[in-house]
Amino acid sequence: MRIALICGLMLLAITAAHARTYTVLVTSNGWHSDIAIASADIPTGRIPEVGDFPDAVYLHFGWGDANFYQSRNPGLGTTIGAAFAGPAVVHLAGLARRPSETFRDIEEIALMLDAAQFEKLVTHLHDSFARDGKPRVESSGPGVYGFSRFYPATGEFHLFNTCNTWTARGLAAAGLAITADGVRTESDLMDQLKALPKNK
Repeated sequence: MRIALICGLMLLAITAAHARTYTVLVTSNGWHSDIAIASADIPTGRIPEVGDFPDAVYLHFGWGDANFYQSRNPGLGTTIGAAFAGPAVVHLAGLARRPSETFRDIEEIALMLDAAQFEKLVTHLHDSFARDGKPRVESSGPGVYGFSRFYPATGEFHLFNTCNTWTARGLAAAGLAITADGVRTESDLMDQLKALPKNK
C-alpha cells in the first residue's frame, strides 16, 4: 500500500514537471530580434555566462555580426561588410523587468513553451556561445547598454544568416511551427510568430 502511494506521488510529480509551461519573450526593434527568458527558469549548469548578471530577472539574448554589432559608430564599410560571412557575437543583457518595460518602441511577443520545448531552446542559447571546450567564455567587451555584454559566438553572420535567422532557428528547434528558411528580416520572423494559433 505504501509503495503504491509513493509510486503514485512520484508519477504525479513527474507529470506536473512535464506539464509546466515557460514564457519566452521574442522582441523586435524593427530590424533586430532577441529572445528573453526569466533568469529563474534557466536550469543549473546551463548558459554559465548568465552568472555575469546575478541580479537580473530576465536575460535578453541577441546574436549578430561581431564587427557591426560591437561598433559604436559603424561606417559604410562596416555596414557593407556585415553582408559577407564573418564572426558573430552573442549580446546578453540582464534586465530588471521584462523587455517591453525596459526598452522603448519595441514589439514583444510572448510564447508559451512546454518543458521539452523550453529545454531545446535553452540548448540553442547555450550552444550559441563559442567556449572552445572551456566551461564558459569570457565577455569580449561591454554591450550596447550599461547592463549588457558581448561574448564570442558560434556560427557566422552574413546576409542570409542574420540575427532574425538565428532567433527563428532557435524557436524552430524548440518545436514551434515556424521555419528559419528564408528568414532574413524581423518581419519574416514576427509575421510567422503572429500567425501561430495561440498568438492570434
